[in-house]
Amino acid sequence: MPWREVDAMSLRSEFVTLAMAEGANIRALCRQSGISAKTGYKWLDRYAAAGVAGLIDEPRRPGHTPGKTAPELETPVLEVRTAHPAWGGRKIRAVLRRQGREVVPSARRHGRLVPEECAKHRPWQRFEAPHPNALWQMDFKGHLPLAAGGRCHPLTVLDDHSRFALAIRACPDERGETVRRMLIPVFEQYGLPEWILADNGGPWGSHALHLHTSLTVWCLRLDIGVTHGRPYHPQTQGKDERFHRTLVDELVRQEQLADLEGSQCLFDRWRIQYNLERPHEALDDAVPASRYHASPRPYPRQLPQIEYGPDQIVRKVQDKGQAHYYGYILRVSDAFRGYPVALCLTATDGVLDIYFCRHPIGQVDLRDATPGSTCVTYVPEHL
Repeated sequence: MPWREVDAMSLRSEFVTLAMAEGANIRALCRQSGISAKTGYKWLDRYAAAGVAGLIDEPRRPGHTPGKTAPELETPVLEVRTAHPAWGGRKIRAVLRRQGREVVPSARRHGRLVPEECAKHRPWQRFEAPHPNALWQMDFKGHLPLAAGGRCHPLTVLDDHSRFALAIRACPDERGETVRRMLIPVFEQYGLPEWILADNGGPWGSHALHLHTSLTVWCLRLDIGVTHGRPYHPQTQGKDERFHRTLVDELVRQEQLADLEGSQCLFDRWRIQYNLERPHEALDDAVPASRYHASPRPYPRQLPQIEYGPDQIVRKVQDKGQAHYYGYILRVSDAFRGYPVALCLTATDGVLDIYFCRHPIGQVDLRDATPGSTCVTYVPEHL
């Protein structure tokens, strides 16, 4: 059988000793040792030139590699990798090119990149809002344990067009009032978006059954449209989901969250790095801040008055989320209790669209109903 690595030296010494004996059949010895004649003569030649030392394996690394990167070029690569342990080769290359360094060596030589980080990503077909603030994606990144006790619920807000992280807020819970309190300074700093894409459930409601909550009603009063991701399809909020993964890889796994105040400090520091320093592959390695600008719609100090046109039928939503229309009881939503809504006739006789401010919130079909019966508002596909 071929020589085993563990006893290669002793087998080579034995082979050389037997092969140098008077009358030895070298080729027969090679067959008995399980090696080729070429290998056998190689070890004989090495022994003749250097003795026992010639039987030691020589390193396979070439003695001269003119294409090897100079140490002075490797140093900045390792410095970037040390400062950002979760960054792969593409981001390191982009950062160094931004500094004017065109020759960028790989950090794999020093064991600083694993093969998975160097693998090519599968190209995805991306949807992107047409301009900054056309759509903000918003969600909670689950809940994280705090060293001081309790949990932190990171609320993330991401601009769909630029991937600019507008906020990462360390929340004590996921209640609607908490989200509202956290969003006000974001609106004050960056203005109002046209639309917000939110998850199903929690403070935002559900696309299927409970479309609106007090939080989404507040957004509609600010003239912000609210839409929900498809149930059980997190791909709808793919950018925010991917942002959460980056947040975990680059911050949560690197730092310990002590308490809410300490978590907020870490979130703020990392958000600046994400927006201003970190190359984003979806942006051709540009940083999100290079594609973002604040909204021209400022956050109002007072909510605007609710006004409807003269051709709209205005009804106030009563207790239990009901409104009345010529003897019919329209089940709108508890979230609009105490607010006026507008009923608008459609091209289909007996079908009414329901608006809150200028936003359609549902539709009701009275064609098969009788006065005094309760008609449930539904959300058609076009809303």
